[in-house]
Amino acid sequence: MMIEFDMTDLGKMKYFLGIEVLQRPDGVFIGQRKYAQEVLNRFKMDQCNPVHNPVAPGFKLMKDEDGVRVDSTLYKQIVGSLMYLTATRPDMTFIVSLISRYMERPTEMHLQAAKRALRYVKGTIDFGVFYKKGGKHEFLGYTDSDYAGDQDDRKSTSGYVFLMSSGAVSWSSKKQPVVTLSTTEAEFISAASSACQVVWLRRILKELGHDQCKSTVLYCDNVSAIKLSKNPVLHGRSKHIDVRFHFLRDLTKEGIVELVQCSTQE
Repeated sequence: MMIEFDMTDLGKMKYFLGIEVLQRPDGVFIGQRKYAQEVLNRFKMDQCNPVHNPVAPGFKLMKDEDGVRVDSTLYKQIVGSLMYLTATRPDMTFIVSLISRYMERPTEMHLQAAKRALRYVKGTIDFGVFYKKGGKHEFLGYTDSDYAGDQDDRKSTSGYVFLMSSGAVSWSSKKQPVVTLSTTEAEFISAASSACQVVWLRRILKELGHDQCKSTVLYCDNVSAIKLSKNPVLHGRSKHIDVRFHFLRDLTKEGIVELVQCSTQE
């Protein structure tokens, strides 16, 4: 390209759009330490006390009609800043997905949840994703759901993360489009959305010459959801589920996706 165009070789990439790239002999590390510090400084949280998790276990957010209203512009700025941080922080995806649902009428309760996320950033400012050199080119994923986690419409949240060579390459946390009647259905829908991502990712890997595995292992902690993807006999209990979610069955049958049970503790 340098023969055809006027270009300057700047060497290996170190910084791009707020993302820091550290290229080491044993692999590549990407993070957003500088950007995270700027976010903390911007919202005057640089001297806050750090916490070890972005949201307290069991904590639920909901519409707070009687709560004290806060500056919606400030709240949107915090949420927007945290959204960009999820580019290298899979661990922030769930809480950002949660607080982004209340940008229209935020109250003190929502602002406190957003500030807790900033306190978590303070304590984990050096976190990022490391891609190990020469690691196994094993492509696997984990899928889970937060059953009826939305207190307002009782919809569940689907979540997944895919890893290659021990580094996360794709992750998501998104509210499901329908109300499910059981944890099994919530897990099944979450696995189905993950399977769609599998198809897309494998197509990219194949074009790059890296898709050598026969099937992609997808870990799920619900045994019933795994059985539902394999056994048509259970159709009577699940026929009300949208047809698009049964796409998972075809992928399982064809061997493109292999669902494996993984306990919550693991």
